Amino acid sequence: MLDSGAALPQNQIIAVIGHMKQMVQPSEYPRAEVCRMLNVSERQLKSWEKRGFVSPSATFGFSELIALKTLKRLSDVDIPPKKIQLALSSLRKSLKDIEQPLSQLKITAEGRRLAVHVAGNKMEPISGQLLLDFDDVEIEKLRAFPGESRREQTDEVQSEFWFQRGLALEETGAPASDAVLAYRKAIESNPKAAGALVNLGTLLFRMRKLKEAESYYTRAVDADPSYPLAQFNLGNLYDEQGNAEEARKYYLNAIRLNPRYADAHFNLALLCERNNDILQAIGYWQTYLKLDSTSSWARAARKQLDRLKRAVRSK
Repeated sequence: MLDSGAALPQNQIIAVIGHMKQMVQPSEYPRAEVCRMLNVSERQLKSWEKRGFVSPSATFGFSELIALKTLKRLSDVDIPPKKIQLALSSLRKSLKDIEQPLSQLKITAEGRRLAVHVAGNKMEPISGQLLLDFDDVEIEKLRAFPGESRREQTDEVQSEFWFQRGLALEETGAPASDAVLAYRKAIESNPKAAGALVNLGTLLFRMRKLKEAESYYTRAVDADPSYPLAQFNLGNLYDEQGNAEEARKYYLNAIRLNPRYADAHFNLALLCERNNDILQAIGYWQTYLKLDSTSSWARAARKQLDRLKRAVRSK
């Protein structure tokens, strides 16, 4: 409870990563096998190689296989190769660090139009404009886009891409430095990306770089004052440094924004105990147990509450 928590990855990201862990893949696929798997001719494969979609080779790795599968899908719906080349060139220019769009991004065809799926959004790869599903998107979401420039849209999409990359790296246990780099790239694209700011702050907190962590948590609070996790984590940091007054302020901010924020009640109870505010501590423990009555933390909270009640009765 005292550790500074990162935002949880989306269920979709977790599911994809779990699936990847279970897959056992050969490192190379002979081209004859690739032709059979994709149901394409050697002539078609050579044509894709000639256009630079994949490098000519006797064998193909998994990423090349993904690229070829994408090409096969687009070819099946008669998307012209020149349109694919133009789209790939535009994506490399608009999305930095994307070198192989065919294998790194999901590219689909909607009629005669191409669409690239990035971080839950669909984008027209050549113009860079976001594509909206009018059957699924709420009116409020529709209102959010017309005033934004193409550059702003691209930056937000790129920022979300790197944020999700950071989440995935953390989920798979990659070195913390890799996730730090991903979150920094997300923030470079969108300095007000509160989720990336919080998660980068959390990684720095765990690395005991408290001054840097404080800077990113503060930026997250400024970027989105209504984000309870940013307030809570800043409270944790001040609590860790022994600054009870500031810690209390940010824990209370988190509860004001989300009255059911159980962790904030838990930490406030501990903070009150350390400052000998026993009655307030009892109140926070009681509220915490209303929100969480079954976890291992709840058992610890119940013991603390019983101990404090006995202490009050004995006076």
